Amino acid sequence: MTQEALDGLTITLDPTAQRLLAGAIMIMMFAIALGLKPDHFRFLKRAPKFFFGGLAAQIIALPAVTLALASVMNPAPSVALGMIVVAACPGGNVSNFMSWAARGDVAYSVSLTAGSSVIAALWTPAAILFWSGLYPPTADLLDAIAFSRAAFVTQTTLMLAAPLAAGMAAAHWRPALADRLRKPLALFGAGVLAWVIIAGTIDFLPVLLPAWALILIPVALHNALAFATGALSGRLLGAAPDRRRALTFEVGIQNAGLAVVLLLAQMQGIGGAAAIAAVWGVWHFLSGGLMILLFRMIDQRKATARIAQDI
Repeated sequence: MTQEALDGLTITLDPTAQRLLAGAIMIMMFAIALGLKPDHFRFLKRAPKFFFGGLAAQIIALPAVTLALASVMNPAPSVALGMIVVAACPGGNVSNFMSWAARGDVAYSVSLTAGSSVIAALWTPAAILFWSGLYPPTADLLDAIAFSRAAFVTQTTLMLAAPLAAGMAAAHWRPALADRLRKPLALFGAGVLAWVIIAGTIDFLPVLLPAWALILIPVALHNALAFATGALSGRLLGAAPDRRRALTFEVGIQNAGLAVVLLLAQMQGIGGAAAIAAVWGVWHFLSGGLMILLFRMIDQRKATARIAQDI
């Protein structure tokens, strides 16, 4: 498949599936807000440099690096758009688990996830338009599909901000009920989201397989660069090794599910972009597992070296 054919591909879902996608994201945002507690933002007071520095690595450094990578690789415009949308989305709870598994600073990871989730309601739609507008191929692509920027910002902000505000209010006024509802709602939303995405991917698999190189190579390079951006940001901030690991996962693991929803439900299902986001959602589990293995190997070698010195 050529780049032009990939740009022309449209992945469409029936109205019911589109409503399910939007509903799943709203339920997940509501569930995330139910779990937000003042303690999750403790780094804002105790270590503001690391809190704001970590957020800057996610919401500024990663999109900027993504734009630079697209300029160097010159991929299909739809592929570049998918990369930008993924980079503009917040991190997810998966990064907290991976930070724990890699012996990173879990409290720091949770603080960054909470902060980026709150900011995402207002930042994500504006960031997507800002960064895609700076890259001429993606700006031209959005113009070509008669994309309504005002409607996108309004609808996406409402889709993210309304359930977030409702969840935070419920967590404040009904904390016991919020604790009971948070996990079941999060699992339900994630299950619906996964079902719709997997079903859609299977339906379009015969069309996407011929373009695997145009999709998988940018995803792998982009994800590797995201991990590197997080690790380098941690060093520039002067963070301890466990915090550097947490920041590595926070920047390297993005909410690709949200990116898929935005591309399918709000951006007319641009095929190459949606495929990038969907593959990202699968790939970062593999790459994250490899990063965990790498960090564990480093710890094992250090432990072995210390034992050898003590003998």
